[in-house]
Amino acid sequence: MKEILLIWKYSLGSFSDSKTEKYDNWIALIRTVIFVSYMVTNSFIMAGVIRHWGTNRPVVRDYQNSNVLVSDDTECIKK
Repeated sequence: MKEILLIWKYSLGSFSDSKTEKYDNWIALIRTVIFVSYMVTNSFIMAGVIRHWGTNRPVVRDYQNSNVLVSDDTECIKK
């Protein structure tokens, strides 16, 4: 388990030099929190997209043969 945590720490960009070696674990923890927050945010975005996938949209009619509105806020103007 210790080796897996070490690999995770280095995969997040922590490195071992004399200047920052004592802070590597804290840096890895902060980057892990940021990574998890990105993943949670992406999950909510994807869930919203999947939830609304294929819902009924206003039907766009042939604008050349009709004077009706294309959608609720757009009016068809013939040229």
